[in-house]
Amino acid sequence: MAYEERTHPPEAEADRAHRSPAPADESSADALRSTKASTTASTNGSANDYTNGGGGEGLGLDEGGLAALRRAVAAWREGPVAEASARFPPRSERFSTWSGVDVPDLVTPADAPLDYTKELGLPGEYPFTRGVQPTMYRGKLWTMRMFAGFGTPEQTNARFKYLLAEGQTGLSTAFDFPTLMGYDSDSPRSLGEVGMCGVAVDTLRDMEVLFDGIPLDQVTTSMTINGPAVVLLAFYIALADKRGIPRKRIGGTVQNDCLKEFIAQHAWLVPPRPAMRIVTDMIEFCAREVPRWNSVSISGYHIREAGSTAAQELAFTLADGLAYVESCIERGLDVDSFAPRLSFFFDVHNDFFEEIAKLRAARRMWARFLKERYGAKRAESMKLRTHAQTAGVSLTAQQPYNNVVRVSLQALAAVLGGTQSLHTNSLDETYALPTEESVTIALRTQQIIAHESGVANTIDPLGGSYYVEWLTDRLEQEALAYIQRIDEMGGMVPAIEKGYPQREIAASAYRFQRELESDERIMVGVNRYAAAGEKTIPLLRIDEEVQRVQCENLARVKAERDQDRVRRALAEVRNSARGGDNLMPPIIAAASVYATEQEICDVLRDVMGTYSDPAEF
Repeated sequence: MAYEERTHPPEAEADRAHRSPAPADESSADALRSTKASTTASTNGSANDYTNGGGGEGLGLDEGGLAALRRAVAAWREGPVAEASARFPPRSERFSTWSGVDVPDLVTPADAPLDYTKELGLPGEYPFTRGVQPTMYRGKLWTMRMFAGFGTPEQTNARFKYLLAEGQTGLSTAFDFPTLMGYDSDSPRSLGEVGMCGVAVDTLRDMEVLFDGIPLDQVTTSMTINGPAVVLLAFYIALADKRGIPRKRIGGTVQNDCLKEFIAQHAWLVPPRPAMRIVTDMIEFCAREVPRWNSVSISGYHIREAGSTAAQELAFTLADGLAYVESCIERGLDVDSFAPRLSFFFDVHNDFFEEIAKLRAARRMWARFLKERYGAKRAESMKLRTHAQTAGVSLTAQQPYNNVVRVSLQALAAVLGGTQSLHTNSLDETYALPTEESVTIALRTQQIIAHESGVANTIDPLGGSYYVEWLTDRLEQEALAYIQRIDEMGGMVPAIEKGYPQREIAASAYRFQRELESDERIMVGVNRYAAAGEKTIPLLRIDEEVQRVQCENLARVKAERDQDRVRRALAEVRNSARGGDNLMPPIIAAASVYATEQEICDVLRDVMGTYSDPAEF
């Protein structure tokens, strides 16, 4: 079944915001009196005579009341607004969101008609616009999951333990670039990169050190890796097996979003179609063997960081998710058997209300797609559960302490938008990986929002705001238009092969940069309010000695392992890759005998091929 179209598309509402006001045949005061008279007429009888007008709003806002409101607003614009604008001209010829959506001066019930049950519902109930849990943060706060990883596994293990001691409630692992690309630390391709942008993990031995002293059955772990995600998840499962922890008791997330790599981040292992096969293998295996594990974190974060608008991030992320659902259904899986463990990961950028509206629209859209297009029956299948991260691309090297303010506002937007998990960036991340002091400030930002601001005391406090509901609708309609074009191309994989989302994001990034350079868009401390002299800040520096130590440790593992068992295990991986069997069991077996990440990835590259990004102009 196709996704159900909305009855009042925001495109019409946006047009309404920009067209000339309706003729003011009454004064502003007369129009408001007409609205009040409509209200009085509906309430002067008995209680049984009361009506809300059938428009989803009380207080007389039926068709007559809405017409009166439109006249009142038109008179207001021609009267008080015109007079005020003559004295204080608008600050800008155009007001728009960070993504370029024109923002009306005022939004009223006439601009944001609302069918409460259909479009909002109650928290924890379809379509989940107001949140995926009935009590949201009144029952359990979002998981505070700071991204961490640098140098050797020993160094990152120490950072993990520090963050847990400081109140972090979940782990999030950053891997170095060789690991992200499926190469070992002793590869010539890894020279100069080992441990620099994350932790180096070559074998199960590194995983043993990385999580030493951390109870895998009590702490959930997120791993940000995509192309070689099948190998890193195998390392983690093999570690649990070695410790005697049942697979059903370990919980966490592996990003494993191959599609957004081809769209935005470019850290892949094999071409798109075999990559989809690997992801589907992982979803199938985890649904059966590791039921608490989120086998894919469908990521809009990197799409936004590459330069997309909020609507593009929303559209391309959901389209990626739909592609994974369809791949699993084609495999023969029932949607309700795997959809509850698909998770999401969104960027939270500078425009406060746009980011809140984006998260609300994402939940509603995903719920409807799963129910109407794929026939999901379980509520858990329709819930879009998401991790969020403040926008790394919004951080500035100039006046880096300004980044604390940016991150605070973005984090507040994520919470008001209803995220389940949150990472806050550190003020120094434009220069280097965060220091212990800066990451503590970032963590304290979340804790202050949680315990001092009061915003976690009620559910979806901005729900019903005319502007928020208008903007939620507007982003939904823009995203649906993109998804329709992708559907017409045959889905996200063919769209990626045609370069469609890549071109759209590049065009958006170009427009934004032009706005910045022409001063249409202001970034404080960059093209406005610049400082004469910049202060230096403390930085975390990774010693190049890390590479020597890591390579020595890897050589020791290779020398001590059973080479015959490794060769046999890799041969089984090759057979499964060629024959179409699920890849997870043989890769876990290879991990258990200390085959390296690159050894396993080289088998997959050899069987499935490699990929080069097509040139786009």
